[in-house]
Amino acid sequence: MRNGNLVYSWWEVYHRIMMNGYQFRLYPTKDQEQTLLRWIGCQRLIYNAKVSEDRYFRSFKRQFLAVVGIPVPIDQGYSHFKTELTPFLSEVPSQVLRNGAVLWKQAYSRHFQGLGGRPKFQKRSGEQSVWLTSELFSFEPQVDRETGDILRYNLQVGTRKFPVGEMDYVSHRQHELPASIHISVRAGKWFLSFSAKDDTVTVPDNDRDREALIEAAAQELRQLPADALAARTCGADRGVAKPLATSDGQVYDLSPVQKKRIEKKREQKKKWQRRAARRKKGSKNQKKAYRKAARYQQYEANVRKEYAHQTSHALVADDRYTLYAFEDLKIQNMTRRPKAEQDEKGRWVPNGAKAKAGLNRVILSSAWGQVVQYTEYKALRAGKLVIKVPFAYSSQECAACGYTHSDNRLTQAEFVCRRCGHTDNADHNAAVVIARRGVTKILSGVLLTKPKKTVRMRKTVGPERSKPVQFAQKPEETDIRRDAGDPCVAHKSMIQETPAAMLETPA
Repeated sequence: MRNGNLVYSWWEVYHRIMMNGYQFRLYPTKDQEQTLLRWIGCQRLIYNAKVSEDRYFRSFKRQFLAVVGIPVPIDQGYSHFKTELTPFLSEVPSQVLRNGAVLWKQAYSRHFQGLGGRPKFQKRSGEQSVWLTSELFSFEPQVDRETGDILRYNLQVGTRKFPVGEMDYVSHRQHELPASIHISVRAGKWFLSFSAKDDTVTVPDNDRDREALIEAAAQELRQLPADALAARTCGADRGVAKPLATSDGQVYDLSPVQKKRIEKKREQKKKWQRRAARRKKGSKNQKKAYRKAARYQQYEANVRKEYAHQTSHALVADDRYTLYAFEDLKIQNMTRRPKAEQDEKGRWVPNGAKAKAGLNRVILSSAWGQVVQYTEYKALRAGKLVIKVPFAYSSQECAACGYTHSDNRLTQAEFVCRRCGHTDNADHNAAVVIARRGVTKILSGVLLTKPKKTVRMRKTVGPERSKPVQFAQKPEETDIRRDAGDPCVAHKSMIQETPAAMLETPA
């Protein structure tokens, strides 16, 4: 233990420079904006075309492709989308189109790894971005003639055939040169995002090393006595009335001025949405109105993000604590809309959807997930640890005696134990309970990282031998392999039917 933080002897030897993310404001000219919007649209078109092509092949793979043995293509090809019907694709660099196909391929790779679903169509609404690789941009340094230090960089975008020009961006901190960049537009404002090397970041950027670091930190904490560990543990209770309350009595919430401004921005957003609905569809005036509404909505998102960063920094910067315990809330499940209900005659009946929508809005606007996400990576960089504990009955359990009853919490802010008479603020009592559960979880020795699941389906080769299959997916989706194999080699279905039951190939 050094300065209240954990010290990993093996990790100090394993020190290496890691990647860090950067996002800066970008200020293109009007002509540059039109060019970037054309690049964004063409890259999105290639991505959606790959999604549509994949869905087409998968819809016919049982009826035709599985019979003749043709594998479903899953590659990065895009040239066949450049036809006489799409002459505008020739007006953008080929690297922009190629990157759209690469993004689709990367999304499908994540699907094969079990990290997400299949790629879906990208919409024209909301935040739009284009991915540019090193062939399409360059950073030209401006060097101080006296000292030789690099003052700033000038961003050059485009190629010799498709020049865009120099773009101004505000770099509020120093950065290294990236290998690729993302240029995005949100509510009429442009941003430059990329990842580059950072000497100050020593946390690993891959899951295996990160999990090893977390387990090493937990092992260091288990060497402390229970009392010392409890003194260095901070529990945090997330709620609706109070977004975050800690075990030391601190409450983190938006300021009254911010809340007042958010309510005003919401009213302005509704007003401009009504104006946009009355204007001519597809006109420039309608687009201006929608851009106004998006800017008012973006203010609230910026305030929530700032609140999450300031709260996470205040938690991690406190030298009194080394371990932070949060409730393991399933926010996605908590904010689901209620199912529609029908009576015996088939008529729709009220199901409380309007009230649930209001609750979901408050939960999502409390930045529960952002606070935990930001605290996790900031704590890991500072040599501290963040864990999640079960949340069941944490608001009904007494922090003094451990007695749990629904009548212990009389109101939203008052907690009175029915057994020992302990009285406290309900949120503070819950935060103390969460901190205690965090200490118990650390001392129990359970793994803090989930083991990787390896799902494999084996095909019998002999009486006692089996052969693993490369891609193990759902039974109804394993009739052919989805790789770039030899098109002349037939891939048989793993769900074989009897010859008599197989359908004939249609003429």
